[in-house]
Amino acid sequence: MKIFKRIIIGLISILVIIGVALGIYVYQSKKALDSIDNNQNSVSNKIQNGKPISVLLLGADTGADGRVDRGNSDTMMIITLNPKTNSSVMYSIPRDTMAEIVGAGKTKKNVQKINAAYNIGKAKMAKNTVGALLGINVDYSVAINMAALEKTVNFVDGVTITTPIKVSFDGITIPKGTHHLNGKQALTYVRMRYEDPRGDYGRQLRQQQVLKAVVKKLQQPKYLVQLPSLITKLGPDVNTDLTDQQMEAFPVKYHGAGKHMTSLQLQGQNAWINGSSYQILSTDTLQNASDKLRTNLEQSKQTLSNTETKLNKLNSSYFNDPDNTDYDTHGLDTTYYTDNTY
Repeated sequence: MKIFKRIIIGLISILVIIGVALGIYVYQSKKALDSIDNNQNSVSNKIQNGKPISVLLLGADTGADGRVDRGNSDTMMIITLNPKTNSSVMYSIPRDTMAEIVGAGKTKKNVQKINAAYNIGKAKMAKNTVGALLGINVDYSVAINMAALEKTVNFVDGVTITTPIKVSFDGITIPKGTHHLNGKQALTYVRMRYEDPRGDYGRQLRQQQVLKAVVKKLQQPKYLVQLPSLITKLGPDVNTDLTDQQMEAFPVKYHGAGKHMTSLQLQGQNAWINGSSYQILSTDTLQNASDKLRTNLEQSKQTLSNTETKLNKLNSSYFNDPDNTDYDTHGLDTTYYTDNTY
């Protein structure tokens, strides 16, 4: 009963309060995500006292395209919740963002695509990496796999969306125009990336579009009263490091935090590093995001000074030409590796 109560409270919190982020976790994986290590003592007082908090949302690509091991977090989002102002600020982080992998234990600082952090060091390393990139402390993490969105869309009897482009993936095609999608079709709509002229940025917008449609329908009484049955189905597909006590307090303290939601995207510039394609976020882009997130956390703004901003300064000529793809990491380690001790 305690486990069932934990799942109910946690899912209502995720779907209703920070639910605008739920549909983002649609990935190439058909395997459940690794369980996130519990961090029972991280910021328990923040939730109990109704303080602003930050949550990192993760998903893994294990089992897709021949990928094995733990799997990268194919999509990452950071969201801040402020119960005093009833506001939330959410940023989608490009999967190919160049970032220092914090806590890797290498002799030299290791610079990789940010989605590698989860593969190397699970949620703890992903939280540390995102926090260092944006100049904030990341309090909690939530992960959900591909099956959860399909089940949720079917639970609300499908969603209606209008697509500006034709979307084709995994043998299913959704023509340009307005359509009512079932769970499987919704997965197709949010998974296509390479054929979208906007690439991963276009996919993020489609994911947010479906998610908002799901959350809107979940708020209808006929679906709210059936939430326990949905939560029973979703239980194995959701992982979080929120404790039982924190989740019990969460819906009470943060029920209005989604009233004013700002959804944003970090957007970068293409670069080739060590034979791989990366997205480089300018210092202005990083600083602007840091300012917005810290403001919603009721923290004073601070000038970012991290590995990314220092490399950007050394590559000033790169940002002067939008067609330039040469970015010098100035001797930092760019070798991808995994270490199962994490």
